[in-house]
Amino acid sequence: MKNLPQIAGGVAGAAVGFAATLLIVELVGFGNRADPIGSALLMLFVFAPAGAIAGLVLGTKLAMRMRGENTGSLAGNSLRAFGALILLCAAAGTAYYVYAVTTATPWLNPNAATPLLVFEVRLPTGTVLPASPREIAIELQTDINRMPSEPRFNRFRSEGDKPVIAGDVELAFRTAHRQLEIKIKGQPDRLYPIELSAKAPHASQLGPWQRNADGSEIRYRAQWPGRD
Repeated sequence: MKNLPQIAGGVAGAAVGFAATLLIVELVGFGNRADPIGSALLMLFVFAPAGAIAGLVLGTKLAMRMRGENTGSLAGNSLRAFGALILLCAAAGTAYYVYAVTTATPWLNPNAATPLLVFEVRLPTGTVLPASPREIAIELQTDINRMPSEPRFNRFRSEGDKPVIAGDVELAFRTAHRQLEIKIKGQPDRLYPIELSAKAPHASQLGPWQRNADGSEIRYRAQWPGRD
């Protein structure tokens, strides 16, 4: 296909133009701090696409000059490059959608396995362990859902003068924005960030203790069924 270099140049120029526009807008400090979401949407859906189109045309023109032969008009080659870019974006979006569905946890894909967040929390010195299930509430909070946790009283224990509580909760959605909230009657509420990737890969052992602002500590792992 004699127009292939021009199409490739246009697609490459569009990618460079898109990224360069985002970088330039960030460096010049564009945006309304009172409305960061609106500024981000404007940048992503107006300025960056405009930069991509400009880059596409410039990339096509540069490829035509490098060829040094009659390979059609700039407008025609730019339109071909634009069509190829749309097809590539559609293919990438379809591939990601297929990947997301086939690797999603059960609430998105009933045939998938449900991973668990298995955790232990070591409370500050002198804290009293809850005496009954009604005195403790644990919830996994994400940007997608909230999931109540099951305290595992058989794994509650004391390490010296520090009580340790344990439990697990389903990781029903793929997201990296997770935190664990623990409420114990008569004590301040505690919030622990969960630093796992969105896919939460299986780990055979609990991770290191992570210290919280109130002096308590948490450690955790993702457990996938059939992997232990």
